[in-house]
Amino acid sequence: MQTSKRLDQALQKLYTAFHNNTLNPECCKQCAVGNICDNTDSWKHLSDGHGSLQLNYVGRVHETLGRRFNGYTPLELLQIEAEFLKGCGYTLPLHHKNARPKHPTSKTTLFKGLSAAIVFLCTLDGIHNVMDPTQLLDFTPERKPQAEAAS
Repeated sequence: MQTSKRLDQALQKLYTAFHNNTLNPECCKQCAVGNICDNTDSWKHLSDGHGSLQLNYVGRVHETLGRRFNGYTPLELLQIEAEFLKGCGYTLPLHHKNARPKHPTSKTTLFKGLSAAIVFLCTLDGIHNVMDPTQLLDFTPERKPQAEAAS
C-alpha cells in the first residue's frame, strides 16, 4: 500500500510515542498532534481550546497563507487531535467539567485514541485504514449464499 510522506512520518512518530510511553492526551507536547509536530506546543496557538475544531485568528491566518505543519494544514491538525481525544473518551473541548477517561494514559485508552486518529489520517490521504487487518492480510471475508442468509 502506497502512503504519503506526511502519513508515514505521522504514523512513525505516533507509533514511537505509544511504545515509548510518551503519549499523553492532556499535554499539548505529548498528545497526537504534539507528537506529529515534533513534541512542540506551537500548534496549540491555532485555536482557543485543546480539542476545539475552530481556528482562532492566528489559525485562520496560517490557513489562509497555506501554511503546513509537517504536511498538515492548521484545520487538519485540529481535526486529527479531536479524533484522537474523542477516541480516548474525552468530551470536547477539553475542560475540567467535561467527561474524560478514568485512566487517560492507559495503553487501552491510548490505543483507542490512536486507532481513531489513524483512521482519520488515512481518510485525509484517501487511502484505506492501514490498521485494518483485512488490508494487511489481503483477506476478504466470505459471503454466505443468498439461500443460507435467508434461513
